[in-house]
Amino acid sequence: MERPDVLCGEAARSRKGEDFTLLLAEAGERVAGDPSTSFSVFALFDGHNGSGAAMYAKKNLLNNLLRAIPSGLSRDEWLAVLPRALVAAFVKTDKDFQAVAETSGTTVTFVVIDEWVVTVASVGDSRCILESADGSLYHLSADHRFDSNQDEVQRVTACGSKVGKLNLVGGPEVGPLRCWPGGLCLSRSIGDMDVGECIIPVPHVKQVKLSNAGGRIIIASDGVWDDLTFEMALECSRGFPSDIAANRIVNEAIHPRGLRDDTTCIVVDILPPEKLAPSPPTKRQGKIVFNNMFRRKHTDVSFILDREYAEPDEVEEIFDDGSAMLSKRLAAGYALQSMFEPFSCAVCQVQLKAGQGISVHSNPLQHEKLQGWQGPFLCQSCNEKKDAIEGKRPPRDS
Repeated sequence: MERPDVLCGEAARSRKGEDFTLLLAEAGERVAGDPSTSFSVFALFDGHNGSGAAMYAKKNLLNNLLRAIPSGLSRDEWLAVLPRALVAAFVKTDKDFQAVAETSGTTVTFVVIDEWVVTVASVGDSRCILESADGSLYHLSADHRFDSNQDEVQRVTACGSKVGKLNLVGGPEVGPLRCWPGGLCLSRSIGDMDVGECIIPVPHVKQVKLSNAGGRIIIASDGVWDDLTFEMALECSRGFPSDIAANRIVNEAIHPRGLRDDTTCIVVDILPPEKLAPSPPTKRQGKIVFNNMFRRKHTDVSFILDREYAEPDEVEEIFDDGSAMLSKRLAAGYALQSMFEPFSCAVCQVQLKAGQGISVHSNPLQHEKLQGWQGPFLCQSCNEKKDAIEGKRPPRDS
């Protein structure tokens, strides 16, 4: 299939100045010097308790991602390793930022588009949705608010923290569920070193392939989703170019109650070549159909990405994992040593001497299955970070 055209637009209304975006239609090239291998990156960082974490993540996350991808990979291998590299990049960004000793935090929704393949990594409550050419709606991100994610409530409480509403002295409990100490209503973020290590930077990652009919991606902060449903956002923007669509979504969100929070929206259109604007869906007359089940889910790394679809508007799931276990996210499905830089930490990429690295495999029986290679490996400090994320060591004093 021909490479699609990728068009984007953004709109924002600022109240606290803590929302930041990254819009790179040409973020880099899989093969240096070959423009035909370029890929796009679009990201939204919604900061809280200050803007430091959001600014830091915007500046460093993409570079950390590229460092975590080995050189010399084929396109299929590059796409296969991308989910693991995103996990490593999020953890490294969080680890490096916490060394600065700032207490701010940020949500992150990070989108990589390589031809017709879309990969989304997310922590927090900014959301990313996809509308395919036929009007079907797909969720590409996770919601890590405690109010909407019982699994995360159980994980955080198992780590020793408490989850509950704000308890006013002599009064009732009010507001959303929060993690204590700290009072954060999110279970995953970058930063937030004052909250404790049960708040983790390990992202949910989903990778899908669009048909050559294309689709529209909407990335927005909670300032949009607190006032609009997914259907409302799509309805008010459908048929408009991406820049106008983003403005319409933001205006629709702040219209009922005014500007109460930073409100940011990015709209990305993935279109067949030379098609200047998306057409309104015709097969279902704009009816929204929620799709949590995709056409097919690949479990083998060596999947095929270039075959034609049986129907022109189907979306195929390639990868989906939101586990909080860093050892699983770094190792699952990547038994080939070529998927990792040799003699380097799988998270921070620091060079390791022979015998210095610590294997991520906590179960010694797994070593035999790897037929000699015991990796991936971590340096001492990243292994300590892994143990903290997985609740294997007592949390730091806040």
